Amino acid sequence: MMNFKKTVLAVALLAASFSAAADQLADIKQKGTLVCGTLGTAEPFSFPNQQTREIQGYDVDFCKAIAKNLGVKLELKMISVAARIPELQQNRVDIVIANLGWTAERAEQIAYSDSYYASPQKVAVKRTSGYKSPADLGGKRVSATKGSTSELAVRKAIPTASVTTFQDPPAAFLAMQQGKVEGFAVSELMLSKFQAQVESSSPIDILNPPLINELWGVGMRKEEGGLIKQVNTTLEGMEKSGEAQQIFDKWFGPSTQYKLKRDFKIEPIKG
Repeated sequence: MMNFKKTVLAVALLAASFSAAADQLADIKQKGTLVCGTLGTAEPFSFPNQQTREIQGYDVDFCKAIAKNLGVKLELKMISVAARIPELQQNRVDIVIANLGWTAERAEQIAYSDSYYASPQKVAVKRTSGYKSPADLGGKRVSATKGSTSELAVRKAIPTASVTTFQDPPAAFLAMQQGKVEGFAVSELMLSKFQAQVESSSPIDILNPPLINELWGVGMRKEEGGLIKQVNTTLEGMEKSGEAQQIFDKWFGPSTQYKLKRDFKIEPIKG
């Protein structure tokens, strides 16, 4: 009799677990709001509009598209790079769209959507330094944003380098300009912006090859099967309709300061 009761209890707990996971998407729809965690300090991905002070950008447009597909309002929550996974795990946000590059370590903790952006991670140095490749920075000091894929990439690609971390890319870049470190690691896109800003005063070189080519995905909790499927369905639809291309051109295309060509498509991340 006791074994029967234990079996019934175990089945009930398992059913409750599946129900809770299945209800996550329904809960978002019921409350009528999707809470999307984003950085708010990473132009052109998520940053304040100078006139309205509203947060805008490439990542924000994907937050908006997912909320629209779910038929709910969007609530943006500003989070730091280091807090992206903790905020998700502690249920403070529903999804994270915040320059979240895929790594095997992160994929053990959270679920990733299909990739919606591809970002080469590179190292920059002062032009006067004479460094020609990332390997030249072995045994040297390199700055990166704390908790970022750039930090992980430096540790993996240049294992003898000493990594100094900062809260945001501008602070890490300033450390290099002030001579506190010899190199600065971040996305190629951000490096191109910094390079243009200092070309006439204190020029920098962006070194090749890339440390890694980073694929970004929407971060979600692993147990949210329904939400994961819905997000991927939304992303697939954006690729097919051309909306994803339009968002890319809006922030990175020929009419922007970056003048980049989209050479990737939304597709599953093969880790």
